[in-house]
Amino acid sequence: MSTLVTNIGVLVTHDGPERQNAALVIDSGAIAWVGAASDAPAADASIDAGGRCVVPGFVDSHSHLMFAGDRADEFEERMAGRRYEAGGIRRTVGATRKATDDELLANATTLVAEMRAQGTTTVEIKTGYGLTVDDEARSARLARTLTSEVTFLGAHLVPDGVSRDEYLDLVTGRMLDACAPFVKWIDVFCDRGAFDESEARRIIVAGRAKGLGVRMHGAQLAASGAVRLAVELDAASVDHCTFLERADIDALVSGSTVATLLPGAEFSTRSPYPNARRLIDAGATVAIASDCNPGSSFTTSMPFCIAVAVREMGMTPAEALWSATLGGARALRRTDIGHLAVGANADLVVIDAPSYVHLAYRPGVPLVRQVLTGGQVLINEVREGRGDPINEVGLGRAASQ
Repeated sequence: MSTLVTNIGVLVTHDGPERQNAALVIDSGAIAWVGAASDAPAADASIDAGGRCVVPGFVDSHSHLMFAGDRADEFEERMAGRRYEAGGIRRTVGATRKATDDELLANATTLVAEMRAQGTTTVEIKTGYGLTVDDEARSARLARTLTSEVTFLGAHLVPDGVSRDEYLDLVTGRMLDACAPFVKWIDVFCDRGAFDESEARRIIVAGRAKGLGVRMHGAQLAASGAVRLAVELDAASVDHCTFLERADIDALVSGSTVATLLPGAEFSTRSPYPNARRLIDAGATVAIASDCNPGSSFTTSMPFCIAVAVREMGMTPAEALWSATLGGARALRRTDIGHLAVGANADLVVIDAPSYVHLAYRPGVPLVRQVLTGGQVLINEVREGRGDPINEVGLGRAASQ
């Protein structure tokens, strides 16, 4: 069945300039036609956008939703001046190991529902709070019921009670073997207090040998060679990029690796914000993601991240929207999401505002009125927190179906 979405005040497709007084047609879950409302063809059903703005669904390409526990006390301490350190991850590891499968999945499902209500139609979910073979494997298995974009992050930190050499053997051996059937990507936290560049290389090479795509945490806590290593290893994305050297930017410009910025992390840790303006002006590809996790960025809101990126990172509203949609798609090496060109998935958001600029202009206001994914309207599910999980076409069917 075809659906006409008409009376769109401003339509952002990322396939040419913004369109005013526009319409689009959805057929078989994809965009079938885009043009002026006055030229719209007939369809089996129609949706009146009421003069509102329509944008692609947000693509959250970096999140850590498989966890248990709470670290609000750490946030409170940071607001009082304590410096962020990666070691707090161990607290979440302890709570996650104690949680049941049902508890972990219920928490992650609630967070996915929050994302959905704020316009996110595709999400990536990492493991990394189990750090044993069994706990990482169950995190990967549970995450796979919510999204096809699952990342193995056994290399989040070396857990207590294991030597560094033993853990590296585990992450590149039995743990990787156990997680590989459920995941698409491998990631490593290559930074101060986590893993160094030689260790990161070993981990990534092992993951690639299993057929996994590459992601990397880098340059969050200090400048290092992590960004250049990510580009060398053809990572789809290197995430954080807070402390960059000129050579890092040059490498990003010369390669295909996306610089994914996580403004929620800087907001929550009181760290310096990355300079998005410098990256964009140099010609690097930039994405924005939530980094949703209980320690350093406990937000599920891509509109919030857009607002912070505009206010603190030197991005224009148009650049921030692009980075939160098509930029995120490129960070996942996807061509079917993040834009509304003919043939793309019909994942779109109706904003209760005349322009996407209001995402930054009215921070904290719930402007998302409707979410469509694969052509299905989720407005009632968005408001009531129901519906199926996010998967490879955004929201709708479970990834296993």
